[in-house]
Amino acid sequence: MAAKLRIGVIGMVHDHLWGVLGHMAKRDDAQIVAAADPNQPLLDQISKEYGVEKLYRDYRDLLDKEKPDAVLCYTDNRTHADVVEACAEAGVHVMCEKPMADRLANADRMLAAAQRSGIKLMINYPTTWGPALQHAYKLAQDGKIGQICQIRMHCAHAGPKEIGCSEYFWGWLYDRERNGAGALMDYCCYGCNINRWFLGRPNSVVATWGRLYKDYIDVDDNAFILMNYDRAIGIAEASWTQIGGVPEGGPTINGSGGTMVVRGKQLWLVTTDDKEASIVEAPEPPAHWRDPAAHFVWCIRNDKQPEGPSSAQICRDAQEILEAGILSCEQNRRIELPL
Repeated sequence: MAAKLRIGVIGMVHDHLWGVLGHMAKRDDAQIVAAADPNQPLLDQISKEYGVEKLYRDYRDLLDKEKPDAVLCYTDNRTHADVVEACAEAGVHVMCEKPMADRLANADRMLAAAQRSGIKLMINYPTTWGPALQHAYKLAQDGKIGQICQIRMHCAHAGPKEIGCSEYFWGWLYDRERNGAGALMDYCCYGCNINRWFLGRPNSVVATWGRLYKDYIDVDDNAFILMNYDRAIGIAEASWTQIGGVPEGGPTINGSGGTMVVRGKQLWLVTTDDKEASIVEAPEPPAHWRDPAAHFVWCIRNDKQPEGPSSAQICRDAQEILEAGILSCEQNRRIELPL
């Protein structure tokens, strides 16, 4: 394998890209060599900020002419499946931003293409790289709080446009065909992903959504997904109408022997033995679990599939929960899984 992986960028309309590029640019074992997007201002931006000279309007030209080792896919959700299938055919590894797709059928296309070709397919959920959440998962696996009976993940802000997302980003977040839904897809996906990681696939899903405040959009601005397990309940809450910052940033995990609360970089723990909540210091994660660029490159170089909440299978199952949530809202009923 070459000293530096040749990384292409396909799509730049997801604002999370710029943070990932910052991590990738610091690596000495990978190089951003080309980018593709139909929007010229975004091509100009990546050229100016990262010195990328090979620029394309069509991602298929990038794949054909540059033949990268791997790509970062930061298109709208609907386009992920087309990009992954094209990359799989070319033997190019892919990392997409969360959620996996707009609908379950497209997530299944992506998983099948990756399995068929043997490429690495990673879905980046930014919450994955927090040491506090990683340590909470280890403690849960070790039985520190007994049997988990409830996991609640609340994700909220004032709305993509209101918090300063680019027009390229909110332009498709507010488009159900390109996003899959509204706040439900954008923010319930975190809770679905974390519950799937900790608890596995649920038995059924009940959900509700509404456009409660933002009259200028055509999709939901608030949503709630309830996941039913044999002896646990998972809760994913989403809001694009929450004013001001509050200390969220992670799940509350209740078990038969204690509770863990992740709030950003802090992990709070209380058990039946100690009675009083305390902050647990999370250990420094391994190098390949510190950011998405590190994990993606590590997987490629070590011939490993992405792990944990970034794995294609877990993210496919999270998409199934989201799909069930959409169906539940549309049909006003409980949806049994598997779909």
